[in-house]
Amino acid sequence: MSISVNDFKNGLTIEVKDGIWRVVEFQHVKPGKGSAFVRSKLKNLRTGAVQEMTFRSTAKVEKANIENKKMQYLYADGENHVFMDTTTYEQLTIPAEQIQEQLKYLKENMEVSVLMYNGETIGVDVPNTVDLKVVETQASIKGDTQSGGSKPATMETGVVVQVPFFVNEGDMLTINTQDGTYISRAN
Repeated sequence: MSISVNDFKNGLTIEVKDGIWRVVEFQHVKPGKGSAFVRSKLKNLRTGAVQEMTFRSTAKVEKANIENKKMQYLYADGENHVFMDTTTYEQLTIPAEQIQEQLKYLKENMEVSVLMYNGETIGVDVPNTVDLKVVETQASIKGDTQSGGSKPATMETGVVVQVPFFVNEGDMLTINTQDGTYISRAN
């Protein structure tokens, strides 16, 4: 199905240049001279590479029909990771290099969306926020305040996040998976 580039929305998946891309950002530009165009930042769903592309405002692109399958992350099996369909109990193995970014936030038994395109697994979408436990950070020092800066903390999945000084080892924190930032302590 062809769509106009004027209909771009964040999160839209399209087919361009033999690739499947997700629109990360877009901007409609109407210069004083010349015709209007759409400047976009697209993420390749197969490779994870982000690329800027410019389209004429009259251009059409193919919409990619991506199927989101709700699955549960089970475990790591060497360099592969095993997911289970929660309705059919079928298991799917995905190589680590295909989901490198998402592995930072994956915990066993977590529900995720596995992205499928014409039967091909092209990636995993984790929730926008996850609750992770701090396994290593510097001890708090008396006098450190909530607004007084940050320190690195290693979470249970191995991702390192900048957190406020009052955070201690063993704390559960809510982390934004879009940019890897600390949001708050988890309830």
